[in-house]
Amino acid sequence: MKDYYKIGEISKLYGIGADSLRYYEELGILKPRRDENGYRLYNLKDIYKLNVIRDLRLLNFSMEQIKEYLDKQSLSNTLKLLHQEQELLEQKIQELAQRKEIIAQRITSLQSSMSIQPGIISVKTIPKRRCVQLNQHITRDEEMDFVIKKLHKKHESKIKDFGNLSIGAFYSMEDWRRGIANVYQSVFFILDDPSSDCDFTLPEGTYLSCFYQGSYQQNGQRIQEVLSYARKKGFALLGQPFELYKIDNRDTMEEQEFLTEIQVQVSLS
Repeated sequence: MKDYYKIGEISKLYGIGADSLRYYEELGILKPRRDENGYRLYNLKDIYKLNVIRDLRLLNFSMEQIKEYLDKQSLSNTLKLLHQEQELLEQKIQELAQRKEIIAQRITSLQSSMSIQPGIISVKTIPKRRCVQLNQHITRDEEMDFVIKKLHKKHESKIKDFGNLSIGAFYSMEDWRRGIANVYQSVFFILDDPSSDCDFTLPEGTYLSCFYQGSYQQNGQRIQEVLSYARKKGFALLGQPFELYKIDNRDTMEEQEFLTEIQVQVSLS
């Protein structure tokens, strides 16, 4: 085994760019010697330090923390660092477990949505839902995506995972009555945490539900079908219709795979 290695050899061996090696030298962590041609030569002690840097960077230790440890390396400091590593690993394990659960929930939700038969109107009893909302007149799908992003930005501290987030929009019934479909008056998110501050609440109660698949341009006709069903059954409307996005462009770019649910609260008596 050689005693010294050139910067290209070290860079290739560790997958570390030459610029990073020079940066470590600027910080005083590595102290390569120079040969007669001025090339950097790294010794085995430098290689040992690179192992430490690599392991600690994986745990998001800053270069300042790593330098302080290497400058004052002792048994007590090593034990202290190991305890820090242990705590960080426990945090990462918890984060990974949470992420695993979120992914499992998304898989279950999508698989369940794929089995839904569109076009069937049903009656559901739904508990209270706390929501945050952004009011804006939306006439194009591109505007919808932008407004959703604005609402997410405003409330991202309350939202654990955007992929599993229940997103909805209230129709502009004024435009609908004038024969204009796919126009909205607001976008909202249903919050997972029942204790979170909210802008409004979808009340507990009975709702008519109907799923449709494909383009949002058809929602005008689908609203008409739901409201006609309510009149036929003698149900009184207790609120405005809205839609919830079960499968959308977070999941697929194939429009024919979109799955949207229309809901409206009703009284059966």
